[in-house]
Amino acid sequence: MNVSTSVWLLTVAGLCVLVAADFFIGRKPHDVSLREAGIWTAVWVVLAALFGVGVIVFGGDGPGGEFFAGYITEKSLSVDNLFVFVLIMTKFAVPSQYQQRVLMVGVLVALVLRAAFIAAGAAIISAFSWVFYLFGAFLIWTAWKLIQDARKGGHEQEEYEENKLLKSIERRFGVADRYHGTRLWVEENGRRVMTPMLVVMLAIGFTDVLFALDSIPAIYGLTQDPYIVFTANAFALMGLRQLYFLIGGLLRKLVHLSYGLSVILGFIGVKLVLHALHESGVHVPEIGIPFSLGFIVLVLAVTTATSLWATRGQGQG
Repeated sequence: MNVSTSVWLLTVAGLCVLVAADFFIGRKPHDVSLREAGIWTAVWVVLAALFGVGVIVFGGDGPGGEFFAGYITEKSLSVDNLFVFVLIMTKFAVPSQYQQRVLMVGVLVALVLRAAFIAAGAAIISAFSWVFYLFGAFLIWTAWKLIQDARKGGHEQEEYEENKLLKSIERRFGVADRYHGTRLWVEENGRRVMTPMLVVMLAIGFTDVLFALDSIPAIYGLTQDPYIVFTANAFALMGLRQLYFLIGGLLRKLVHLSYGLSVILGFIGVKLVLHALHESGVHVPEIGIPFSLGFIVLVLAVTTATSLWATRGQGQG
């Protein structure tokens, strides 16, 4: 799909307008209701669907299918990431009315980081075709690791631990002993220190670097078009804040999600290896986008259904 510089600029400008609108709507700290979260989650999904239809109209069925496959994959991976967001919010005891501001900034940081990873990935792929072997092997290993983690109890037994970089930043600048609204810096004893709000935002931003390590290779396994990779990631991330509040209570019921994601990542890993072999001149079958899209949707549907069935008795009584 040949995308001109003007289209790139218009797309980025349009996404910036959407992000600004999202920030404006949620600028005042408040507890997000299920109704508000549901409405805005639906709005973001509809916007993504409309964009996908636009890709089909102007780019063809192939690029359009790649966008939807990438969007659904990235969205499903981002749902799993919400588990970690819950752990971070719990670790730092973020007041409910400030959680949306934390997530909003976290999504902005994630968008910037993903853009950098996508650009780096595109440059590496164009220079070294063998990187598909590396991406494929990494996704297969990640899929196996997800299965192992799920068998150990998954997110239920986890507790967020600050990484060394975050701890060193806290030691360097100091942290206030309580939240000061949405302020990021305050004066304490004549010294400018970070508030817990800034620490939480940094924690979510650093965590997204780890998320990108599997999500970017995964989408490059579905399409090598940087424009589709970027827009699919952007639409999957935007609306993540509202989705957090909408399905926060259901996250614990998605007990089979890790298994489903492991199947999807393993499938894409195999697809990447087959593509790499094909590029190397080996006559092997390649997996098309229509099959990939159908497979991903089927796995997610089965995973959700079995999860809800397995936890149908929870919360009753």
